[in-house]
Amino acid sequence: MKTNLITREGFDRLKKELDFLWKEERPEVTKKVTWAASLGDRSENADYQYNKKRLREIDRRVRYLRKRLEQVTVVDYSPQQEGKVFFGAWVEIENDSGEVKAFRIVGPDEIYGDAKGYISIDSPMARALLKKEVDDEFSVKTPEGYKEWFVNRIEYKQ
Repeated sequence: MKTNLITREGFDRLKKELDFLWKEERPEVTKKVTWAASLGDRSENADYQYNKKRLREIDRRVRYLRKRLEQVTVVDYSPQQEGKVFFGAWVEIENDSGEVKAFRIVGPDEIYGDAKGYISIDSPMARALLKKEVDDEFSVKTPEGYKEWFVNRIEYKQ
């Protein structure tokens, strides 16, 4: 099951996508569909078929975003989080082999697209990290077995 938490930036990104689709792209595609339909035979009209398909995709995404934006809870930074790993934290971890990973713990809606360096709060790594402090050791269950990690750095950027 997906967690309904989202960062302020993630919420703003989804809202911006919804606004763009609804106010800019959809009206443009609708014009193209109307124009292509006016040309007559729709069965062999590639413009009509492509834009009609795109319109369905836009409508599907708009419905999803509207519903999802009502369901999510925005989690803003709070000073009480300092020093421990919570939702929204930027974390750097390291294992015994010297492998270092850095990422931000965010909601499941935020890890797609161009969101590099983000992991979902629902992931095993994020779950294992919650409430840890710098220099804490923790283990994460992976397909290869348990892996040990150390927390190097925790940061919250407002």
